[in-house]
Amino acid sequence: MDLQIEDFYKDVAGGLLMLYQAFPRKTALYVEDLIGHEEPDEFGLPSKRHQGCLGALLWLAEEGYVRFESTIQFQAIDQAVLTEKAFLRLTGSVAGTEIGADDLPPSVLRVQASLAQQLREALRNGHGEQLARLVRVLFESQLSTAPEQTT
Repeated sequence: MDLQIEDFYKDVAGGLLMLYQAFPRKTALYVEDLIGHEEPDEFGLPSKRHQGCLGALLWLAEEGYVRFESTIQFQAIDQAVLTEKAFLRLTGSVAGTEIGADDLPPSVLRVQASLAQQLREALRNGHGEQLARLVRVLFESQLSTAPEQTT
């Protein structure tokens, strides 16, 4: 099993959700806030886990999901914000999502079906397979494109 890929999915979801919570404000996104404190090695270099998380955040920027102004040493990306692509994908509905409550207002149903909410629940519940599937949906853009109904 490729554990670094499982960590990558967690880091991507956690980082994007933290930026989603701050959107549209720019914010510093600290690795420690995503993975907790990791002791540096005997040479003072960040742990492999820490480097992997920072690498995931930088990769998100290279792939056009996040913009940021600079890094804060190996600790964070500074003045980070979601790009339009990431925002639209996080707010889109995940195809096949079953909410199970027809009596809820449309706004609540929309939020519950959103990729952001589905990622949040997968992280909270520790569902690794669901998290991997949802992150791949984010990258593959397999979100519902059906027009929203107005009432």
